[in-house]
Amino acid sequence: MQIAYLVLLTFIASGIGTLTGFGTSTVMVPVLLSFLPLPQTLLLVGIIHWFGDIWKMALFRQGIRWKLILGFGIAGMITTFVGARIVTLKYDPLFTRILGGFLVGYVVFLYFKPAFKIRSSNSAAVTGGGLSGFFAGIFGIGGAIRSAFLSAFDLPKAVYIATTGAIAFIIDSTRLVTYFTSGVRLPRELTWGLMLFVPVSFLGARTAKHVVNRIPQDRFRIVVAIFLLLVGLKLLLFNV
Repeated sequence: MQIAYLVLLTFIASGIGTLTGFGTSTVMVPVLLSFLPLPQTLLLVGIIHWFGDIWKMALFRQGIRWKLILGFGIAGMITTFVGARIVTLKYDPLFTRILGGFLVGYVVFLYFKPAFKIRSSNSAAVTGGGLSGFFAGIFGIGGAIRSAFLSAFDLPKAVYIATTGAIAFIIDSTRLVTYFTSGVRLPRELTWGLMLFVPVSFLGARTAKHVVNRIPQDRFRIVVAIFLLLVGLKLLLFNV
């Protein structure tokens, strides 16, 4: 029964993660923490998230922009390693509340400044990649930070989703290696469960692609902002 619930959770989380460019970990981590230690939770979600990155790149491959990917990815890879090492030493819920406050503040700012846009520069990409990588390593939720920066670039839908997937692939690969080398392993039943979780995550991503195709480009940034607000409020008011 536990595996069945996780299959449904994976489908929903993968769909949200593909639609918004983030959210898979945000949906799954709180649920898994109810019966798994934090390191094992991050490992399982990280594996599912890693495959989700591949689905985003494959389904929206026409939108990949290598300049953004390299700018975000290299900085994120470095800070992900730092964050993933910290999580094995100490976990402080205060940091998730700080992240939540930042996201809520960002969405409120966009409400009053809807035309705000960050110029797609190397410095902006490095800053966004560094912050998202650090939070991904600690909490597995760095995608919200990454999406906040990328949404400020006001990118076309396919470019936004494909780029978030490619950047996350670099960051997730780094943190998964770090978790494994730190000795984190999954229980046997969840290891076997990956045979179901992985294909279901593709179904969720494929379903989300159909939804994305129906959202007008001028409304897509609003959709992302709404999810950022929900995630920010959750992190601000409740512990991960």
